[in-house]
Amino acid sequence: MKLDEYRIMWILVFFDLPTDTKKDIRNYTRFRKGIMKDGFDMFQFSIYLRHCMSRENSDVHVKRVKSVLPPKGHVGILRITDKQFGEIEIFYGRKKEEVKPPPQQLELF
Repeated sequence: MKLDEYRIMWILVFFDLPTDTKKDIRNYTRFRKGIMKDGFDMFQFSIYLRHCMSRENSDVHVKRVKSVLPPKGHVGILRITDKQFGEIEIFYGRKKEEVKPPPQQLELF
C-alpha cells in the first residue's frame, strides 16, 4: 500500500473536563490515561493527537476514545488528513518552531 498524505489521518481530541470533586478528578484521570494507553500524545494541555495510517484505522481509535468518555465535561474529536496537518504553523512566543515529522511506521508482510 502506497503512503498517501490524503489517506493518512490525524485524530485530535480536545477536552474540558470538570475537576471539582474527587470523583471528577478520577473520571478525568481515567479518560486521560485511557486515550494515552491507546497511543495518543499530548499536543497541548487538554489536546491530544494520534497518527493513523488510514481512515479505517482512525475509526477504531475514535471508537476507543468514545468508550472511555467521562460522564461530565466537553470532549471534541477531530480527524484531519496528513496533508492538512502538514500545513500547521506552531509558535513558541513569536518564534516559529519546526513541526516534528510523523512517526515512521513499519509494515510487516
